[in-house]
Amino acid sequence: MLWTLLLIPTLSGIAAFGIQRHPLRRILLLTAAVGQFAVTARLWMDWPQRPAPILDGWIGLDALGLLVLTICGVLFLAAAVYAVGYLEHENHGSLHRDFEEGSLFVNEPEAVFTGCLLLFLASMNLVTLSRHFGLMWVAVEATTLFSAPLIYFHRHRRSLEATWKYVLICSVGIALAMLGNFALAAARPPGTAHGNSALLVDDLIALAPQMNPLWLQLAFIFFLVGYGTKMGLAPFHTWLPDAHSEAPSLVSALMSGALLNCAFLGVLRGHQVCLGAGQGLFSRELLVGFGLLSLLVAGVFIVGQTDFKRMLAYSSVEHMGILALAVGLGAGYAAGLHAVNHSLAKGALFLTAGNLLAS
Repeated sequence: MLWTLLLIPTLSGIAAFGIQRHPLRRILLLTAAVGQFAVTARLWMDWPQRPAPILDGWIGLDALGLLVLTICGVLFLAAAVYAVGYLEHENHGSLHRDFEEGSLFVNEPEAVFTGCLLLFLASMNLVTLSRHFGLMWVAVEATTLFSAPLIYFHRHRRSLEATWKYVLICSVGIALAMLGNFALAAARPPGTAHGNSALLVDDLIALAPQMNPLWLQLAFIFFLVGYGTKMGLAPFHTWLPDAHSEAPSLVSALMSGALLNCAFLGVLRGHQVCLGAGQGLFSRELLVGFGLLSLLVAGVFIVGQTDFKRMLAYSSVEHMGILALAVGLGAGYAAGLHAVNHSLAKGALFLTAGNLLAS
């Protein structure tokens, strides 16, 4: 069943690039979204009997991953239904006039948009299923690569600027997260490394009491800064308002409601290891600090925003700060509930914003 979650969107995304007829491509998008939702629902029905890990434990599912996976599946189904009417309205191949600058532009080909949208889902699924820090790093980087063309859907100057800012800032962040993987490997007790399996989440949690505390603390700092950049924590959030405001509304809904949670999952995996090693106070204090800073920065910038999509983007920075603050204070269940509420509400608001812009 875990393979299904990866193969459905991946194969559908690859097929979307080669389908010439728009109706067939949209049917494929809806079918993949319904299939994703059905498999996720089946996992909930069978829980707590979780599916067996595959690929030597690199891919598996726990309760935290299932929660984020469910959010991704629900939002993607809503976005896929919305995309059918949205893509019909966009008239691909014809010239459009930018409502702010008056310049002309041509939208991205629908095959590229649909294919990247499905591969974006596949990469987010891989984040939720990753039980290896190295594989999670690859999956988070893949979300950047597949979502960048989605931000550049409207091919004008502002969307190009937003796309480059997104790629460059998030790439720097993910590079720092890679340093976190190196530090985490160095923190393992001597003689316990097992080649490619040295960064398995379950093994590291079991070995956490024996790990070097200084290397572990350094690893968590890199994870918090690296994945926190993709998550939109202040002061690493600077890509987020531009990307959310320039991307199509259905993409903004997925990025704000699903992608930010996937990035936060990377931070939480590092936090789990810190808790197992008795370094929970260190990681919680950092989470509280960055959470409060994000609330402050979002509160300052959200006042006076005239672009309602940018306002919603700064609201996402605020809510990611709330999530970090809740986990830092030890309110894990409250953070999970807030993640669900924020994702569904913010997704609905971005889709509503898209209707307002199209009217």
